Amino acid sequence: MEVQIDKRYPLQVDPERAWALLRDIRAVAGCMPGAQITEQLSETNYQGLMKVKVGPAQAQFGGTVEVLELDAGARRLALRGKGADKGGSSASMELHAMLEPSADAPGQTTLHGDARVEVNGKFAQFGGRMMVQVSELLLGQFVANFQTAAQQLPAAPAGSAGAASGEAPAPSQASPASNGPGPARQPDSAAAPRASAGELNGLAIVWALLKSWLAGLFGRGKR
Repeated sequence: MEVQIDKRYPLQVDPERAWALLRDIRAVAGCMPGAQITEQLSETNYQGLMKVKVGPAQAQFGGTVEVLELDAGARRLALRGKGADKGGSSASMELHAMLEPSADAPGQTTLHGDARVEVNGKFAQFGGRMMVQVSELLLGQFVANFQTAAQQLPAAPAGSAGAASGEAPAPSQASPASNGPGPARQPDSAAAPRASAGELNGLAIVWALLKSWLAGLFGRGKR
């Protein structure tokens, strides 16, 4: 089953800091509840996992993330992720994200996300409508974490080369782990929220969907 999502989110942070976070794949993964980058396989390929908990039941998905595009001039990121659990379910996603200066609020940013998600196995039986609702709830949690993490980054000095080019120091560059010998890698960002240490609470998602369904049901009854 395949679902398509195209959303725009206003961010109360300037484009420079938003891009500094977006281009740090480890920090971006840390903004998604339950997600974590565990290993960098190459310059553009990563290995990670996602933990899901629904009541007493728990599941862990392992997979890979490939960076397809990282355009600093356009502040655009494209990536492809895929994973599977031991029960035979699998999922894949191709995501295109772009940051644009807000036309209505100077110094703020609009995050435009376009994603194609394909699921197989037990998750496919939920149906396209519910999968879209779940995906939008997850994206909402991600955007909230992303905005908080970006706001914690230092602003680029006015008139500096980084501010003029739309670049700012990546979160990982401020980490002590970036110094010293060893292969180049992106360390965990100190600015990213600790979402990666937690689990995706499926029970909370189901409850949110139930409230949304009830609100729609009673809303129709009043017409």
